[in-house]
Order: sequence, then structure tokens, then C-alpha cells
Amino acid sequence: MHPNIWYPYTQAKTAPEPLKVKAAQGAWLELETGERILDCISSWWVNLHGHAHPKIAEAIFQQAKHLEHVIFAGFTHDPAEQLAEKLVSRLPSSLSRVFYSDNGSTAVEVALKMAYQYWTNQGQSRSTFLAFEGAYHGDTFGAMAVGARSLFSQAFAPLLFEVEFVPYPIAHSDAALATATEQAILDGIAQKLSESGDRYAGIIIEPLVQGASGMRMGRSQFLQQLQELAHAHNTLLIFDEVMTGFGRTGDWFACTKVNVQPDIVCLSKGITGGFLPLSVTVCSEVIYNAFYSDDPLQTLYHGHSYAANPLGCAAGLASLELMVEHEPAFQQMEAKHRQHLAALSDHPRLTNLRVTGTIAAMDIITDQPGYLSQLSIDIRHRSIAQGLLLRPLGNVLYLMPPYCITDDELAFIYRGLGNILNELT
Repeated sequence: MHPNIWYPYTQAKTAPEPLKVKAAQGAWLELETGERILDCISSWWVNLHGHAHPKIAEAIFQQAKHLEHVIFAGFTHDPAEQLAEKLVSRLPSSLSRVFYSDNGSTAVEVALKMAYQYWTNQGQSRSTFLAFEGAYHGDTFGAMAVGARSLFSQAFAPLLFEVEFVPYPIAHSDAALATATEQAILDGIAQKLSESGDRYAGIIIEPLVQGASGMRMGRSQFLQQLQELAHAHNTLLIFDEVMTGFGRTGDWFACTKVNVQPDIVCLSKGITGGFLPLSVTVCSEVIYNAFYSDDPLQTLYHGHSYAANPLGCAAGLASLELMVEHEPAFQQMEAKHRQHLAALSDHPRLTNLRVTGTIAAMDIITDQPGYLSQLSIDIRHRSIAQGLLLRPLGNVLYLMPPYCITDDELAFIYRGLGNILNELT
């Protein structure tokens, strides 16, 4: 370990030495040893178009020659305005106001503050959020509070505000069972909202896929019915699309794929194609208007020094252009995953093979499931030997490759997975 660095999600005393990456191109990383490793997870889900894409690099270079940064309170600039316009044009028509921040956790923090203050600005005291079991929304305090109580937040539990959790509607292969499960969850939410709807500031959900909890996947029908419930009971609906946004579910956004218009959506990760930190919280005009006032106390007093950084916005604009070019890639990747997963469907160490858009996942059968499963460390080690970067979520093995990946490279990944699984048996 480097003597001056504290690495994330790492127990330094027991972790192996980190691998030093010297360069990257497309889907491949190059280590200082000269070894090449295929990035199967887009480096924590951010490198949509692969590494070192020249279009994004050139956009940052050109922007840096003119304006690298400026305070975003009292000032504005073209890259921020253009990126906001392009994002809004791709999101549901209800979403029209873009608030810039730095990362996924802060995008969620902003959404929670917007939702809470939306009601207080109207003289209503609504301090409770409805969230879903297994949720992960980030590592800042508000984001932790609306996430499942887990090892990520355990040390800080006494400091988190109270949130009411309901089950996440995990899809089942049996459609009738899935529908019954979803209806039971919706009935429970409806009861809460009917009995005391004026307590709830909003409902927050990771649409279609819960990421960090193990790539738990749901269905469109549930989200459509959830929107109906929220609107019927005058409660705000927040979609955390930090992971699912920008093509990951096979459409530009999960909300557009399922034809739902949330009141607030949180976006980050792939927004700049993995080049620079940036995030946005996008809300409806109705929410924005609740803050539009002569009263200074109705202002959203939230901001970041690097909010709407021009370099990040320029990277975001270039990434959106590449999204248009790569639209067939992220639309067609689900079918390619399914073809490869079919060959693994009878493997004795696998169960619950599943896919949504560009995300494929499977559970490895073990007597020690969960995030701290030793299998995760074992597979990480074995994957490097196969020329793959994998980072299982405990015993959940998943793939989320960049959109530039070729058919041969995807086949290379699945061959490597097969080899790893055979070594485990």
C-alpha cells in the first residue's frame, strides 16, 4: 500500500497490494507490468464508452483553453447551459430544472433536500422518506439514511435520520408470483400513504436495478404503479439513476424505458464517460417554483465549489454525442448477454442468472453468501489471471462492460468466467 493513500472500501491491514495502472484504451487497462486486463465493470460503472476516448479528451482540451472553472453562483457558461438543455431533452417532459453537483451521493443529498424543503416552503412539515430494503444511495449522511442499514452505514447508524423501508420488488421467473409480490408491496405503501400521507416528503427508489445490494432487478409494471400511488397521494417520487442512467438499462434512462415521470431524478457515474466527477439532480418545474420567491428563506441553500465545472460539462456534452453513436450498442447488449448466459445456465455453481440492458448478474452458490463472502476476494484474484477486472458484490458476480466492447471481447469475458467457475468447483 502506498504510505500516503487511504483507499476506498479497503481494509488496509488485510488487503493485497493494489495493481498500478499505467494506461488504458477502450475496454482494456494496462498495468505497469505490461499485463492487459479487460475492464468488465466500466471501473465502478462510469466508463460508458471505454477508457481514453479521443472525442471526450479533445472536448476537455478545447474547453480548458478557454475556461477551466468559474463560480456558478451569479455566473453561468455555455457548457453548463448546453448540457442542461440536452439532458432535459432526453428525460421525461416533467423534468425541466437541472441542479449541478459533484457525485452520486451529493446528487441524492440534493434530491432529499429539495423534497424536504419543497414541503416546508409550503408550510407543511413532512420529514419522513419511504425507501426500499436493500437500497444503496451513497455514503454521505442523507444518502446513507435512505439506504439499507448495512455494513456500509453500520458505524454511523446513531447519526442517521429515521426512514421507513418497504420490500424491493425483485422480479421472479414466475410472472404470477412477481405480480402478487409487487401488489403486496404496493398495498403496503398505499396503506402508509392513506393513513398518514402528509408525513411523507417522498419515495426514493433505484429503478429497475438495485446496484450495490447485488444487482437485484425489478419490473416496469411496479414503477408505473408506484408513480400512480405517489401522485394519487400527493407524494414526491425520486428516481436514483446514478447507476441506471445513460443507457445502462438498455434505454437512455430507466424512467424513459418504463415510461414513468418522476418528480426528481439523480444522475452521475456515466455522465462524463468516466473522465471527470460531475452529477445533476433534475426536478420538475412544480418543485422549482416552490423555491421561486421574494423570501430569501425559501432559497435552496446548497452548492459545491466545482458545481457545473466547465471541463466536466464539456466532457458530458461529448459523452452524450457518443451515446447517440453507441445507442445500438447499449440497446442490443441485453440480447448478447442472454446468449452467453444461456451457456452458463446449467452450471452447478450458479443460480438466478439475470440481465437488464447492459447489466448481467448471477449468484454463485456458497454456504457463505453476502457482501463479505470470501468468494469475492477469491474471484477478484482469479479474474486477474484470466485478464479480467471483476469486482463481485459478495457472492454476486456481475458484468457491466463499456459500450465500445466488441463481440469478441464479450466472448472473452464469458470464457474467462467459465474458467473461473470451473476452478471453484
